[in-house]
Amino acid sequence: MTDTQVREKTPVDFWFDPLCPWAWMTSRWMVEVEKVRDVEVRWHVMSLAVLNENKLDELPEVYRELLGPKGWAPVRVVIAAQQKHGEEVTGKLYTALGTRIHNDEKGPTREVIAEALAEVGLPAELLAYADSDEYDEVLRASHNDGIDRVGQEVGTPVISVPGSEGDVAFFGPVVTPTPRGEAAARLWDGTLLVASTPGFYEIKRTRTKGPSFE
Repeated sequence: MTDTQVREKTPVDFWFDPLCPWAWMTSRWMVEVEKVRDVEVRWHVMSLAVLNENKLDELPEVYRELLGPKGWAPVRVVIAAQQKHGEEVTGKLYTALGTRIHNDEKGPTREVIAEALAEVGLPAELLAYADSDEYDEVLRASHNDGIDRVGQEVGTPVISVPGSEGDVAFFGPVVTPTPRGEAAARLWDGTLLVASTPGFYEIKRTRTKGPSFE
């Protein structure tokens, strides 16, 4: 490659719901991976409320409450911002929301959404979409695009990367704290190695700690 040539970055599609602390951890890892590997993350929304809407009766009360109007609000505002102001605002708004919801432990309140919109320079009027179903069809299409790649038995995040024989998609990885630098690179390389292996489905062990937002 000559000095005038620019290496093309590999697109990495990442589906998130702002509610999920584990997806937030993984997203911060992907931000690190962008610094150490030739990848470019493309952010997409999915919805835990949509994922669980047909099995709410099976969930504990705390989750049923979270996946009600409170759970719909952030993702509806993100999809509305995306539709009205372009794809490039999606990741920025997610970062502003996630930092407040998770790192600052403020939760997915309307005040948090308003603060995040202001930080990114988006109109305050977008907050009205927290209670609007105007873009729900687009939200569901985005959600289905991600979940259809990995199946209904997973949640958020979903990651999809172009492979030699088609896209390689997977749920996770679930990790805490966020790997940085070369540690982030090693996890990325290893994740792609196992995920791209034909017939590979799962590695898992019991979580012994919660997400650490360091």
